[in-house]
Order: sequence, then structure tokens, then C-alpha cells
Amino acid sequence: MFDIKIVGGKIYNGTLAPGFVADIGIKIDKIEAIGDLSQSESHELVDARGLAVSPGFIDIHSHSDFSVLVNPKAESKVRQGVTTEVIGNCGMSAAPLIGKCKEHLKETYANYNLEMPWEDLRGYIDQVKKGGVAVNLVPLIGHGNIRACVLGYENKPPTAAQMEKMKELLRAQLKQGAFGMSTGLIYPPGTYATTDELVELAKVVEEFQGIYASHMRSEGAGLIEAIKEAIFVGERSNVSVQISHLKTSGESHWGKLSEAFALIEGAIQRGVDVAVDRYPYIASSTDLDSILPASLYAGGNEKELERLRDPQIVEKLSSEFLHMNDKDWNRVMVATVATDANRKYEGLTIYEISQMKKIPPVKVLVDLLVSEKLKVGAVFFGMSEENLRLILKKPYAMIGSDSSARAHYGILASGKPHPRGYGTFPRVLGKYVKDKVVSLEEAVHKMTQLPARKMGIEKRGVIEQGMYADLVLFDPLTVDDTATYQHPHQYPLGIKMVIVAGEVVIRDGSHTGALPGKVLRKVYA
Repeated sequence: MFDIKIVGGKIYNGTLAPGFVADIGIKIDKIEAIGDLSQSESHELVDARGLAVSPGFIDIHSHSDFSVLVNPKAESKVRQGVTTEVIGNCGMSAAPLIGKCKEHLKETYANYNLEMPWEDLRGYIDQVKKGGVAVNLVPLIGHGNIRACVLGYENKPPTAAQMEKMKELLRAQLKQGAFGMSTGLIYPPGTYATTDELVELAKVVEEFQGIYASHMRSEGAGLIEAIKEAIFVGERSNVSVQISHLKTSGESHWGKLSEAFALIEGAIQRGVDVAVDRYPYIASSTDLDSILPASLYAGGNEKELERLRDPQIVEKLSSEFLHMNDKDWNRVMVATVATDANRKYEGLTIYEISQMKKIPPVKVLVDLLVSEKLKVGAVFFGMSEENLRLILKKPYAMIGSDSSARAHYGILASGKPHPRGYGTFPRVLGKYVKDKVVSLEEAVHKMTQLPARKMGIEKRGVIEQGMYADLVLFDPLTVDDTATYQHPHQYPLGIKMVIVAGEVVIRDGSHTGALPGKVLRKVYA
């Protein structure tokens, strides 16, 4: 007898094979049988006629490290059909947390009221176990964490002894089950690292057959050089490379995509294991201060704020932004702030605020950052729809939300965050499949088997007997995202049921409260 039997659905098994109608029998947490199961009994019968059944979606680029501790239900992700999230991206992770790194992240997530009692990945895993979690988590280790734990946030190279300490710290996290290392090379302290530093750390990752996921140094003016660096790290260390959220940011850089593809595909032909991920939107989102010169970050947040309060530095800053006109500032939208005093600016662009206050855009930028103590999230509208479609078509491109899990209630419902946190996967299925950018089989593959293979996630990503029962049932005719930039806290349509490890987490669009997920650990040969 099965625990759950799903009957009559059209199975898209993640392998690019055409969809086929069959039943699925689940026993405990595994897929027990696939085929005609009409003669078999089950405790729960699910009528999936007219629905697509796919492996649970794997969000290869997520930032839910801390948000799942605030709300373990992972509402905005699991309601999209996400059953596994790769966390610890862009150089920032939940572990290790030592010294300056812990101080910085406690300040960053002060509104979450998290104690953060752990210091390493094992401690973080224990913390997640205490509260439970609805989805599986696949941890990467942030290079920013490693560097900050050893060097703090200073703009300086590591000594030989410090380099060895960084390697030892990274190696310890990998031994505890991390799947690799990520970089955030536009953020402090990652931005201060040399290519040689990255290669040396990537060699440690390669010892454990992990991946090197990189938010590169540039996604606009220096895009080509940044891609060359990511590939160079892969070639020098023999590590598997994942280029995070590939894009050409800024209209003057849209034409660089063909050269970017040529570099990536040339590397693949040479035997470099390199792939990319992307979210299905033409706006990006990160901290507002990310557009500042890197020199202002050195020393940490207090030093940065001190510089922003210096009239002479602000005057120099104005000259740094001479290349930005009113149209450019109108593409920078304030998404989230920390104080009630500036709440009225959420959803407005820097240009709109400057018009309201009758002050220059650079002053708006500086005033906001200072008054909010740098805690300002922003959305940047600077990408090409045509380029997005070209990226999604590539066989080495996967789907990642680049977002933490959100919810329509509590602290995770604050601000106007990028809608990708609520709509990424249904948007691919509802817009880009229907627009024939990719087929349904291709879309499912990019969300399931492809990321599972890249990450080395065992027994997930494909519907086969013996695999974990992480499944999504969706209506291919009605599936769609509803979240917008002005109204982002809205769940998608058409996701009918989500099963994680054999337990129903989403049923008829409602969360059951089940928390069957766990932090997965990489098994090394």
C-alpha cells in the first residue's frame, strides 16, 4: 500500500524526455512506483488529471539562509513549487560566523531578531533542525564570510599565514557538508580579493568536488573581463564554475552578450565545467550602496557611513555619477528601508524622490543611506528582454530566483522587494514556455535535473523509482506569476500541490504547515 498515489497526471520527469501520462506511488519519503497503479491501494489518492507532474524545483541561486530561521514555512518559495534551495550565494552565507563577520551579519539582520549562536556550518544545521524547515537547503560557503572571519572588512591582501587560515576555515566547512564556495565580488570584503586569492580557495573547493559560484566583479562595463576571470579560476583550480545571474546590465552593454556566450561556450569546449543561472526578469535587486565606488566600503559599515557624512567625499561622489542622467536615476527604485520615516519612499525611484524633495539625485542617495544606516534595498531596471530570452534558451542556463523566502505576513512581508521572490518559477512556466522561448520539458529540466547534477544533489531532480518524493503538480494552462514591482507580496497561480520528501506542503494553494525539509550535506567520494 502506498502512502500517496498520484493518478492521471502528465509526468515531465526532468530529463528532457517528452511528457507521459502515468501514476506515481509514494511510500514514506520515496517514489516507490511509476506506471499503471490502478490496482494498488493508498492512504491518500491525488487526482492529477489535467495537471503536469514534475520533480520539485531546485532554486540554484537563493538567499534564504536567515529568512527560513524567521519563518521555516518558506512560504514564497514552496508556493512556487520550490522544494530545494541552494543558499549561501553571492559570497554571503550563514556560516562560518566568527568575529567581524558575525558582528556584521547580526547588524545586517537585526530586524530578524536572530541570536545567531552558531559559528560553523554544523551549528547552523543544528539551528535549522530546531525550528524545522519546509524545503531542503543546499549550503554554499560565502567567500565574504571566510575573508571577513580572518581579515575583517579591510581592503588589504592576506598574509601567507592569513591565507592558510582562510583555507583551513573553508576546508572545515566543506568537511561538514557544504557543496562549494560562492563569491560576491562587488561587495565588501569580496571585492578586495585578487584573482590569485580566489584560485587558491577554489583549489580547496575542488578537493571536495564542490562548485565555485560567482557573482562576478561586473555585469556591465567589465562583464567580459569578469567572465574571463571566472573561467580562469575554473581552469587554474579545475573547479566546477557557476556564473551567477548572468546578465548584461546597462543599455550600452547589451551588445556584449554574444561575446559572453562565446567565452562560456569556448570554455565548455576546452573542458571547463561552467554553467550559468538567471531569473526571468529584466530588473536586478541588491543593496542600494552597491552602486557606490568600492573604496567607500573599506573598514566596514561605520567607516562607510563616516565617509558618506563627509561633505568633501560627497562632493567627489557627485562627479563619480556624472554619467548618470535623469533617465538612469529613474531606473533605480527604493525597495526596502528599515525606518518608518522613509517608508513613504518604498516603490519610488531616486529620480522621483529627487523631484519631490527638489534636491539632486546623488544627495537623495547619500541622505537615504545615512539615515537608514545603509539598510536600503533597491531594484535596478537595466536589462534587455531580448537578451533574457537568449540566455534562457541556452542549454547550460538554469533558473535561480536570487531571492530569500518571503511571506505575506510578519517581518518577511516588509517593503517592496523584487517580485522574483514570489514568481520566478511560475513566470518561466507561464510566460516563457507559453511564448515558446523554451519548451515545457526544457523549462522543467532547467529547474530540476540540471541544477541537481551541477550541485551533486543525490536522489533529487528526476522522477524515477527510488528517488525522493519531491514533486510539484501544476496546471500548465493557468500557471503564472502575479507578483509585481509595486505589489510583490502575491503568490502565483496554478501551483496545485507541492510534496517534499513524501509530505504534502502545499495543497490547493494553501500551506499545510508541514516542515519535512532539511539541510542536505554533500557526500564526498
